[in-house]
Amino acid sequence: MKTKSLFPLFITVLFFCTSSCKKDEKTDNIETEFKGDIIIVGAGASGLSAAKKLQENGISYQILEASDKLGGRIQKNIDFADFPIDLGAEWIHADKSILNYLINQQGNEPDVETILYQPTNVQSVSGDTITQIPEQDMIDYYSNYITEYKFKNTTWYDFIYENFTENIEENIIYESKVTTIDYSGDKVILTTNNGLEYQADKVIVTVSVGVLKSNVITFIPSLSTEKINAIQDVEFLPGFKLLMKFSEQFYPDVISYETNSGEKSYYDVAYGKNSQDHVLGLLSVGSSAEEYYLLGDSNAILQNVLQELDGYYNGLASQSFLGNYIYMNWGQQTFTHGTWTSDIQASSNNLNESLNNKVYFAGETYNTYGVLPVNGSFILRGSVQSAILSGYKVVEEILF
Repeated sequence: MKTKSLFPLFITVLFFCTSSCKKDEKTDNIETEFKGDIIIVGAGASGLSAAKKLQENGISYQILEASDKLGGRIQKNIDFADFPIDLGAEWIHADKSILNYLINQQGNEPDVETILYQPTNVQSVSGDTITQIPEQDMIDYYSNYITEYKFKNTTWYDFIYENFTENIEENIIYESKVTTIDYSGDKVILTTNNGLEYQADKVIVTVSVGVLKSNVITFIPSLSTEKINAIQDVEFLPGFKLLMKFSEQFYPDVISYETNSGEKSYYDVAYGKNSQDHVLGLLSVGSSAEEYYLLGDSNAILQNVLQELDGYYNGLASQSFLGNYIYMNWGQQTFTHGTWTSDIQASSNNLNESLNNKVYFAGETYNTYGVLPVNGSFILRGSVQSAILSGYKVVEEILF
């Protein structure tokens, strides 16, 4: 999912959210007529939020997760630096009060400490030229266009784990990659890569749209042409995070690039953290990532990046590089096949429509929230909150 949403750092177009994504208070005291079993495919943010809603309503469910861990594109590392690092989704993309809204907690100040993310030491690269953006231009940018937060001492993974996995993790079956979803009969039958079969009355598919695009799941009956086209029309670009540790900070808060598609940005990962470490991240998505992939493995990409930085900063990158790096390649990861949903329009009816009221779809891609703010915050389609709200919404659709 994206951080500026996996992540983008400088998206100036915000996606608004309608009152339709507000929690429906009228359902709080209504008993659902649905009494069947539900299987959720995927234990990412939307899958876990859907599970939480099912648990609250006393519905029987299981989660089939293809990998050996929960969180999907929300992962963390606690060993690389003296602060925890988001390996996937990183930015909150809204006012910090959205965190309370997501867990139905009152007030605007979340329990978790956050950072107002407004870097002003920013440089921009166009062609072979790097220039300093005037500080006042950055101040005006944040004043007029965007409010951003990050977690100060924790991560998105911690937020998800602490608020969505209580009494849920025991219902996750790991290393269960779904290969077939047969919804032709009264029950939906799911087959996994190890040959096991599972049956349910309803199924909620929360895999990334990249997985759906790759056709690794066979649907019986086959998806309609309209559904296939809707899936293929979603922009879901390849990309990676490269995190590097240095002995000194020779770089600004952000280095932004003009790219043909997606984005390329270097950013100070330790910005606003209680840290003595110097960690520079490269977020490369779309055309820039494809160019880096041509270099071969992660070490070849690292050497190219250090050479590029040396050219800007008189060799300081190579001189101060401590030899430690993390390469998180979401674009070529088996269970994601990409980064985040980056197009700015609401998803189509064909994309969101269930299969015979038996198989439903959830995740940040299925944001239908329209043009009004939620709880004073804008819901960017490729954000974690978009995924969580989608999980809530699809459960309410099934139950009520």
